[in-house]
Amino acid sequence: MLQTLRIQNFALVAELEVTFQRGLNVLTGETGAGKSILLDAIDALLGGKLSARQLRSGTAQGCIEASFTLTPPVRDWLTTLEIDAEGEEVICSREFSLKGETFRSRSRVNGVLVNRQQLQELRHHLVHLTAQGQAVQLASAAQQRDWLDRYGGEALMTQRQQVAEAYRAWQQRQRQLQDFVAQEQQRLQRLDLLHFQLQELLGAALEDPEELSQLQQDYQRLSHVQELQSQSQWAYHLLYEGEPSVVTLLAQAQGALQSIADWDPALQPIGELLEGAIAHTEEAARQLRSYADRLDADPTMLDALGQRIHQLQRLCRKYGADLASVIAYRDRIQAELAALRDAATSQEVLEVEVAQRRQVLEQASERLHQLRQGAAERLQQDLLAHLCPLGLPQARFRVQLTTTEASSSGSDEITFLWSANPGQPLQPLGEIASGGEMSRFLLALETCLATQQTPKTLIFDEIDVGVSGRVAGAIAESLSRLGQTHQVLCVTHQSLIAAAADHHYWVHKDIDPSTSTTAIHVQYLTDKARVQALADLAGGDCSAMALSFARGLLAQQQRPLPPAAEEISLKT
Repeated sequence: MLQTLRIQNFALVAELEVTFQRGLNVLTGETGAGKSILLDAIDALLGGKLSARQLRSGTAQGCIEASFTLTPPVRDWLTTLEIDAEGEEVICSREFSLKGETFRSRSRVNGVLVNRQQLQELRHHLVHLTAQGQAVQLASAAQQRDWLDRYGGEALMTQRQQVAEAYRAWQQRQRQLQDFVAQEQQRLQRLDLLHFQLQELLGAALEDPEELSQLQQDYQRLSHVQELQSQSQWAYHLLYEGEPSVVTLLAQAQGALQSIADWDPALQPIGELLEGAIAHTEEAARQLRSYADRLDADPTMLDALGQRIHQLQRLCRKYGADLASVIAYRDRIQAELAALRDAATSQEVLEVEVAQRRQVLEQASERLHQLRQGAAERLQQDLLAHLCPLGLPQARFRVQLTTTEASSSGSDEITFLWSANPGQPLQPLGEIASGGEMSRFLLALETCLATQQTPKTLIFDEIDVGVSGRVAGAIAESLSRLGQTHQVLCVTHQSLIAAAADHHYWVHKDIDPSTSTTAIHVQYLTDKARVQALADLAGGDCSAMALSFARGLLAQQQRPLPPAAEEISLKT
């Protein structure tokens, strides 16, 4: 239930606060008095469109705020968004400002910033607006489907959610399969390339990352075997066989030191060094002779080394900076090749999954179709029962379900068929219903829907336009019944409807001559003021006859006058 509405710098309103009550609340006043501003403000507050044109002229910022009764669905919504509940009410606000050419707005729920999509979700739990201008919605198959589903209740809405989930799952697998098929040519080309590369790399039998470096050293050795042999033999000759050899000269030096060592003990360590040098020189000579003997010029081996080095260098130029990088690349493409080969089976798996999920979607859609058929039959009977007292006793109404391609909303196209007069065939409602018929249809529909939903604020904006007094009385009775289970806000120009209200608000505006600004007043009417307002609606004056008629209307409704309340009047 909407408890309090506060408006600041919105349209013609500078500052306004209105408290609404349970039951049927009506707003009356002259055309252009500002009644629709209140409804526009509620719409903007709960995620409706808001533009700079709605900011009061001459101001830079404004705000709309409202408090609503906290219901279980709203509490669950707050919990989902991790917003704390404050007592037994929820407070929504929307601030807006204009700076230069930039218009901004931001919305909060219980002080927490929320986006427009989240507000639209909350709006579904708080209010529902019905206006005569909804003829476009009446012609919309999607809107008619939503109305039928809402009437079907929780079981139908739950099944519709399951259909939506099944559709998303099927679409996801369908897109994956389509992407796979579209990429099949690329996959096959990549498969051939990697197969060729892997065969080349596997044929090279690469194991040691240091193989190329070692082969290059061996190649250098075999390429210069004659020089290595000649120089190593010459070094051996100088060290051991020459006349005199290095070993002989070192032995002579050692002997000279030994001959004088007795005279100076400091020469003893030098002699020991020479003795070690002789031993090392002899060992070096022995290893040089052995090395020279082992050297053997082998042209076949040299050619084989050259070919292997060339092969490895070519692989490095193609696949990596060095042999270690080439080996790593070989391992990567080997894994990728295995994955690409497995992809052939992946397509078969995807095709099976697409078929399975399509079957799940069709089964869920069929179940939804059955629930909709049951809801359609009930809605047809229920709606006609409510239309009869609204001056349409001969009306016929049928919900037509046509099977279509399955979507997130199921496989049904919903069409409301209508005939208001006997002998006329059923035709689509949005194409043939008059304005008055649409108004009564919307009221009857909302009455039907009210029995299937959590109590919320129902707003009716001039749905009584163009109807006769007898029909207006029937509308008043329907609104009154709705007010017993829901809070109802109704903008009306019909005295019969205003008289049926539990609470009556009079909206009017004045111009302050000193400032040339417009003042909007919202006055809660009681007693004599209410009688005068009804008389004005009925006859356009407050003559004795009009006042008597107004008192008769109130008496006919058999309602006690509401308790006194103070006037709400704030100037812009």
